[in-house]
Amino acid sequence: MQNLIINGGKRLKGSVDIHGAKNSVLPIIAATVLLDGRSVLHNCPDLSDVTAALDIIGFLGLTYRRNGSDIEIISKCPAAFEIPDELMRSMRSSVMFLGAVIARCKSAVISLPGGCRLGPRPIDIHISALSKFGVRVKKIQERFEFSAKEGLKGANIHLRFPSVGATENIIMASVLARGTTVISGAAKEPEIVDLADFLNKAGADIKGAGTDKITVRGTDKLSGAEHTVIPDRIEAATYIAAAAATGGSIEIKNIIPWHLSAVITAFKKCGCDIKTESDRLCINPPERLSAAHKTVTGIYPAFPTDAGPLFISALSVANGTSRFYERIFKNRYAFIPEMRKLGANIETYGEMAVVNGTKTLKGAQVNCTDLRGGAALVIAALKAEGTTTVGNLCHIKRGYQDIADNLRQLGADIIET
Repeated sequence: MQNLIINGGKRLKGSVDIHGAKNSVLPIIAATVLLDGRSVLHNCPDLSDVTAALDIIGFLGLTYRRNGSDIEIISKCPAAFEIPDELMRSMRSSVMFLGAVIARCKSAVISLPGGCRLGPRPIDIHISALSKFGVRVKKIQERFEFSAKEGLKGANIHLRFPSVGATENIIMASVLARGTTVISGAAKEPEIVDLADFLNKAGADIKGAGTDKITVRGTDKLSGAEHTVIPDRIEAATYIAAAAATGGSIEIKNIIPWHLSAVITAFKKCGCDIKTESDRLCINPPERLSAAHKTVTGIYPAFPTDAGPLFISALSVANGTSRFYERIFKNRYAFIPEMRKLGANIETYGEMAVVNGTKTLKGAQVNCTDLRGGAALVIAALKAEGTTTVGNLCHIKRGYQDIADNLRQLGADIIET
């Protein structure tokens, strides 16, 4: 299954349920390396990145069993601390295992992570933070060897940039460290809060998650825990954008609306009527979106970088010229040449994309360049006249479960081949 065949021009309608958050379940799976005992994770999406994370904990000696959206993990002291290159490179966020492995094993050996090529994902911020715990690192070609023979000691760590991955790694390193760790300049994303909630259920003492100052008091041992993963706010943003682009009215269920505040505000400014309840929203877009004067990505709670391609795709058929500024990943616009094949009029100037809305897009053969760029192509194809073939689906499968089935449920003419 490598292609999506989409006959566009149909307005979406109906309702769709959102799966668990990819960016929550992955660090939570990594965190089970820190535990002893049985954990059960609910609302876990069936994604290739989740499979890759489970492959890593399996290699380290943990055992797991999947049953639909539930994952049962039996944790024990890992039998290995070196993660092979092929597993590290199977997903972009694999570096998140570093903090857990070094905390549990006092040693870790990893290579650079793989996944989408959105630009450099250096690990210097992770290395700098871990050095404050007393960790020593040695680089041999593309491999990094970490050691902390005396164990980790709590530290005061200031992040010069609120990196989500670094914040997660520091939290996981600190829960078994001796003493107290204070993270200032921490990332505030909901996924950070979800990780902290899981670890606190396992016996950790983490306070301040969701703010820029997190305090962790180390403990000697953590036990298994049961936890339900939060809904995926970027998947929800994808269906918001798809509805807005096609002029369709849909209901999106199993969400936390305030996690989507910046996205909802952006689409409202383009003319969408969006009403929210406790765990759902309804979107009724205009016949044609209005242009967005200026949208800038930033750290949470600002407009999320992962939603940028989705918004740009919807703006490609808006009335007027929109300006979008990407401030997080320098290669986020890699999907735009593929959008142009569909007739989108988008020009880029460094961090700025100028989107000149057009009434119609035309079906074409396009290929996914990355996860969210691939989703943007699907959104454009749903609006385009004629047939579009979206190839290189491996990227989309990293972050979307059953996207073809879900869109078909909303009235799209789409098949996977």
